Amino acid sequence: MEKKFVSIILPTYNRAKFIGTALDSVRAQTYTNWECLIIDDGSTDNTAAVVAAYDDPRFVMLHQENQGVSGARNTGISASRGDVIALLDSDDEWMPTKLAIQLAYMEKHGYAICQTEEIWYRGGKRVNQPKKYAKPEGWFFEAALEMCLISPSCTMFTRSVWEYIGPFDTGMLSCEDYDMWLRACLQYPVGLVREPLTIKYGGRQDQLSICIPCADLYRIQALVKILESRKLDAEQQRMAVAALERKVYIYTQGCEKRGKDDEAHRVWNLFCKVRDGKKVPEGAVYEQS
Repeated sequence: MEKKFVSIILPTYNRAKFIGTALDSVRAQTYTNWECLIIDDGSTDNTAAVVAAYDDPRFVMLHQENQGVSGARNTGISASRGDVIALLDSDDEWMPTKLAIQLAYMEKHGYAICQTEEIWYRGGKRVNQPKKYAKPEGWFFEAALEMCLISPSCTMFTRSVWEYIGPFDTGMLSCEDYDMWLRACLQYPVGLVREPLTIKYGGRQDQLSICIPCADLYRIQALVKILESRKLDAEQQRMAVAALERKVYIYTQGCEKRGKDDEAHRVWNLFCKVRDGKKVPEGAVYEQS
């Protein structure tokens, strides 16, 4: 397994206070055949100085104007050389045996995509994950329609997987991982290392899940995309339409409670078009009234 070269993709934006912990966890890996591409997505703090202090040729710093996390990940993967790609967010960290155990699990069970269990911290305190977020293993496209069940910092996949399902959608300011993993779960079974080898931190105001409004619209867009891909069989199509209807219903109910009847009507009409097999113009989901 030491022959597998791993490209670690670590996008960052103004995370100078946290990125050192992520980099320390990469450097501490017992598996040593890796490169770590840090994509500075237009940071205005001292992120560059923090990274420069790591005197290790395996760390490669890339700079770009701000494009968002999807653009940063795409940039990193395009510049990477690894047989296998591992994602790590700049405010998360790994246990030292993460790469070694995950690679061995993928090899043993023949998985092209694999994730690990994770430990959650919210506001500095360790919390238990709600049961609804329990990670499944194998084929679970139907379950993935309901919510994102793959965590980026836990995930590793082969380059052939990326070539088939990538890139991340740069037009999605939120739920870009939900969109990506829907495509993945349609084509691949996903392995699960049942050991918490990733530590995920949350509860801060700068995180996308908090600071990007209308995440429901991005989930709706992801479902519209998968339906319009024409890659679903009849049963998958039925399940995806049902999931889309549920998400549209939740969104429109929220609009009506806030007096946004026009917006509720607009999104419901979009759903009806998709349900009936009609093409929705690109970007139409985001055009709030």
